[in-house]
Formats: sequence, structure tokens, C-alpha cells
Amino acid sequence: MKQDASRNAAYTVDCEDYVHVVEFNPFENGDSGNLIAYGGNNYVVIGTCTFQVSEEEADVEGIQYKTLRTFHHGVRVDGIAWSPETRLDSLPPVIKFCTSAADMKIRLFTSDLQDKNEYKVLEGHTDFINGLVFDPKEGQEIASVSDDHTCRIWNLEGVQTAHFVLHSPGMSVCWHPEETFKLMVAEKNGTIRFYDLLAQQAILSLESEQVPLMSAHWCLKNTFKVGAVAGNDWLIWDITRSSYPQNKRPVHMDRACLFRWSTISENLFATTGYPGKMASQFQIHHLGHPQVMWKCFVTYVLFLICVFDFSTHSPKFVIC
Repeated sequence: MKQDASRNAAYTVDCEDYVHVVEFNPFENGDSGNLIAYGGNNYVVIGTCTFQVSEEEADVEGIQYKTLRTFHHGVRVDGIAWSPETRLDSLPPVIKFCTSAADMKIRLFTSDLQDKNEYKVLEGHTDFINGLVFDPKEGQEIASVSDDHTCRIWNLEGVQTAHFVLHSPGMSVCWHPEETFKLMVAEKNGTIRFYDLLAQQAILSLESEQVPLMSAHWCLKNTFKVGAVAGNDWLIWDITRSSYPQNKRPVHMDRACLFRWSTISENLFATTGYPGKMASQFQIHHLGHPQVMWKCFVTYVLFLICVFDFSTHSPKFVIC
């Protein structure tokens, strides 16, 4: 991994082909490194990033990256979700993740980084898949949302265990970190609904009053908070107070695309501009500060994907 000052990046990883999606593993994996996956036109690469955050890691200069395995995918990778079953400290190691692809199918990969490299295809969506996530406690179910106006729940055998009909394309899906019978689904029409998976019905909804809503995320440090981007703005809800956002601010001139909360603070979050624009921004925000904390101009963000990880005590980011 090398420094790259020309794009205001901390470091870059050289890739053989275009990169369409990057995802850090949000779960504890039993190793000091942070697992990262990135996907391109027909492959997925699994690697580790080690950050120098203490004197014990003094031998690491800034960021150290190592590729563990490359998986052939056969079709463009649009999304990646990590399973909480992934462990590097087990014998043998367990790598488990799923992908969404341009052929509207989900692929579930399992590997021991040696001889076992398997995948299962989950079919059912009839349009592009915009979001997918494992249940965060046991990793035995996968939720996905699609342009086909559905949210689907799958078990690891590929069987659909629940199916919710939406009023518009599903853009994001998040599981409650503790109460795994609760699921949040964000729709492009500006509505965010919370579902009870036991009763298989909606129990609460939020309204953005702006369209298109492109991305939403449940705050893991305070699950009363939900964030999203719609139109040019970011929006924040406190679900105990109102179904309408308590905070919002214009942030991207050419429409906003992605919203992600920090994993260590309920006040930190990041947004990106819309892919394909000539100059799109990756920005880090703090609710206690009126100004953007950090921003980076990224050209052709379809091919230069910005990812940040707050699992360390200072913001880290990688541009691939």
C-alpha cells in the first residue's frame, strides 16, 4: 500500500481492474487487522488492513495492507455484506460473506483460505439489488432490498423466510444490532419502515419529505438515531421524537448518494456524492460542528470508491 497525495488519499491499493464496491468487516474477527473486501467486474478480493494506532504497532507505518484471497465472481459485483461468523483466529479460519451482482442474484461465499472455497446462489429478485446485510448476532439470515419493490429474508440454504412488498425501490436495509427481530428498510420514495420479523409486519415509519432517498443507516451506538441522504441533503431522525427529521443540511450539489454512521460515535457520519459525476465528494460530518470535518474530491467515483472505518479512534479511509 502506498501514499497518494494527488487525490488527498491516505493510501491506495493497486487493483487489476475497476473497483465497484468496498466493505470493511464490521464484526470482531479475532485478528488485529481489519478485514476488507472489494469487488470489481468479475472478482472479489479479501484482504486485511492494519492501522498504526498504538506503540505496540510501531512496526506498521500508517496502514499495512495484505491480500488474503481473490474469488472469481463471473459478473459485476454491486454489493458486499460480511457475516459475523467470519473468524481469522479459528482453525481453520472462516471467511463468510455474500454479494449482490448485476445479474440480480445473491452469492454466499464460504472459505477457509485453503482448500474450501464454496458459494451458493440465492435467486428471487427480479431487478437490481441495492442493499444486503447479514443478521448481526448469529449470521444465519440475510436481508436484501431491490428495485423490484421487495425486501426479502433468506436463510443460508437460499430459502426465503419472509417477503415484504414495498411501495417503491428498496435502497437500504439494516438489522437492529441487538433485537434481531427488528429490521429497517429505506425506500426511494422517502419512507423508512421498521419491520417486526416475528409478526412479519411494519411497526413504525419515518418520512424524509425529500426524494429520491438514496441511502439510510441505523446508528449502532444509539439505535434511536437514523440517518439518510435524500436529494442534496443529509437527514437525521430521533425516532422517539418524530417521524420527520430533526436535523438536515444540504451537503452535495449534484445529489447525495451514500450515508454511513461511525461505529464508535453517535455524532460522526460520512456521506458521498452521486456516482458518475465529474467531481464527487466524500465528506465526514460531526453533529456538534456546523462545518464539514473533512472532505475529499474524488473524480469518477464509480471507479474510485471511498471507504471509511471508525473502528479505530481516528478516521481512516482507503481509496481503491
